[in-house]
Amino acid sequence: MTWQEFEQQFSIQLNEQQKSAVQSVDGPVLLLAVPGSGKTTVLVTRLGYMIYCKGMNPGKILTVTYTVAATKDMADRFAVKFGQEMAERLEFRTINGICARVIQYYSWKTGRMAFQLLTDEKRITAMLSGIYQQTERVYPTEGDLKNVRTLITYIKNRMLNEKEIQKLEEEAEIHLAAIYKEYCRQLRKQQLMDYDDQMVYAYNMLRKIPELLAYFQEKYPYICVDEAQDTSKIQHAIIALLASKSENLFMVGDEDQSIYGFRAAYPEALLEFEHHYPGAKVLLMEENFRSDGNIVLAADRFIQKNTLRHEKHMRPSKERKQDVTEISVGTRKAQYSYLVKVAEGCTTQTAVLYPEHECVLPLIDLLERRGIPYRMRNVELTFFTHRVVQDISNIVKLAADPKNTDLFLLIYYKLNTYIRKQDALQIAELSRGKNLSVWETALSYEGLDGYAKGNIKSVATHMEHLLTEPASRAIHRIVQFMGYQDYLKRSEIKDTKLDTLKMLASLEETPLRLVERLNELRKLIEKKEQDQTCPFILSTIHASKGLEYDTVYLLDVVDGILPDQIPVNLKTAPREELETYEEERRLFYVGATRAKNRLFLFTMKQTSSFCDELLGKAAPKKRVIQATAGNIHLPEADTKAAAPKALSDSEFQKFMEQLAEGVMVTHKIFGQGVVVELNEKKIRIDFDGEVKTFSSRVLAGSGMLRL
Repeated sequence: MTWQEFEQQFSIQLNEQQKSAVQSVDGPVLLLAVPGSGKTTVLVTRLGYMIYCKGMNPGKILTVTYTVAATKDMADRFAVKFGQEMAERLEFRTINGICARVIQYYSWKTGRMAFQLLTDEKRITAMLSGIYQQTERVYPTEGDLKNVRTLITYIKNRMLNEKEIQKLEEEAEIHLAAIYKEYCRQLRKQQLMDYDDQMVYAYNMLRKIPELLAYFQEKYPYICVDEAQDTSKIQHAIIALLASKSENLFMVGDEDQSIYGFRAAYPEALLEFEHHYPGAKVLLMEENFRSDGNIVLAADRFIQKNTLRHEKHMRPSKERKQDVTEISVGTRKAQYSYLVKVAEGCTTQTAVLYPEHECVLPLIDLLERRGIPYRMRNVELTFFTHRVVQDISNIVKLAADPKNTDLFLLIYYKLNTYIRKQDALQIAELSRGKNLSVWETALSYEGLDGYAKGNIKSVATHMEHLLTEPASRAIHRIVQFMGYQDYLKRSEIKDTKLDTLKMLASLEETPLRLVERLNELRKLIEKKEQDQTCPFILSTIHASKGLEYDTVYLLDVVDGILPDQIPVNLKTAPREELETYEEERRLFYVGATRAKNRLFLFTMKQTSSFCDELLGKAAPKKRVIQATAGNIHLPEADTKAAAPKALSDSEFQKFMEQLAEGVMVTHKIFGQGVVVELNEKKIRIDFDGEVKTFSSRVLAGSGMLRL
């Protein structure tokens, strides 16, 4: 079949770059595909071209995808285009699926029983929990176990040696090497392997047994790899072994979209492709068919400043209709008030994307309180079991129940008590025996000097007072005056969880009520039924990769969150520091390019470096509002006060919809301020400490307020 016949029979419509990719079927080829460029369409079409135009045996073509879901999706799309019968003759597999076949075939050929694959995550977690307790001498939280699990996966996927594991241990601040060694020992003892071991064993078999490698090289002379930027080092090594004979390797990816470094993604394989395969073709697909032209141009200008990338430019297919919109707010908290308004009137597919799960918890809290529908793409509950969150909860609970010696032993050394462990154990025992509060017992305990007792008396007084004050003030007391901040610094624990906790606390009258609300929120999120028809969607940027939404709001893109840190000097920064920073830039880029028609960015007094850069001088003209997603413009007016204009009810409502508590505004006489209260009758605005009250209708019609 000729190309023209192929195009006509299967209704193929491709641009020149896509055609070039489809027709490149021999030798090593790297296809770099920008967001929204039709990558999957090209992959599927290329498979059809190989079969119908080049006469290749479909059973000899292996297509490697990143997830099982992607495997099914690609097989389904091929079947729709070229028929179910042909689709069933092709092999679509994850890398673990290939490794399973390698191990099974080796077991069959040698008669040796392979280790059993351990797929029960609860069993793995229980095993790691026991090892963690033995090694660290403390009970691990859910977050601790998730972290250890991630680190072990990282070690195996990055193929780290002992020296590299030791370096990782220093950064992890746990006895990682010992935990890792014991975990591997227990798996071997029980003749088990996890998914990461499955790859390690398959790689070693292929590397050490020439006959085994030759069998699979003959079986799969043509290999296609999707999402190559998300593939780990050991996965690339396995693929390289399989392709080493024929070198008919087609890798599709984009290092600009590599955002899974914590999962051991290895985008370096794309950057080093030409080195590993001399004479390889590097093809580009640079036309974005997804997003408004202004979004594409702004995002491309942003990513151009990354250095660890191939030279390419994303260009728009769509017209430039909608400006990238900046929403200027006074605080992080104001973002949530604004988004509640968006959710209330949401009828268009709208996604709120954020860098970490905990970023969205204050918004979920507000939505749940008001009964506003939403759905989440992924659920993560480790915030609620994080050490900092548990510590604050335990301190509050001990304040309410000062005879609880179990809580006392969990937190005494995290506050300014200056009690030694052996004394704390004695105090707990005496408290139980005499049925007295731990503080009364400590103050009468003979083993403490006057200085220590003075500190204990101070802590006990703080404990009494914090129960009677608002939750946010109680947290401030615990952190700033009871020594908890010193403990965090001493233990080198980040205090970022406190920001989210304080925002949740701001709506609670007492700290005990905050503890209750944390439990309620966890259960609400855990048990929430996801209505797939709901247009208001909450998702991490990571979970949104590969998806698209009509409208996107990027939440918490502020320095200290995204990016976490900015190198002092990008030119002299160590490679590792630069890699971390550039991955955060890629995360922001991926989030921005999920938007099809509208992209909204929150900026605030806290610096938003990435947003500022995207909305900078080189970016398309930006539009600054404090409004809902509607295309609302306030009338221009003279800086002089004018007679208020009589507004219709609908005009007044539009004006009010653009405001929320915490939103930044500019008054033509009083300058920049922050809305602190508003309703149908009055609006109160804080201008650098001076709060002024306006009639809502008069202010709306005056034209004096610029948004």
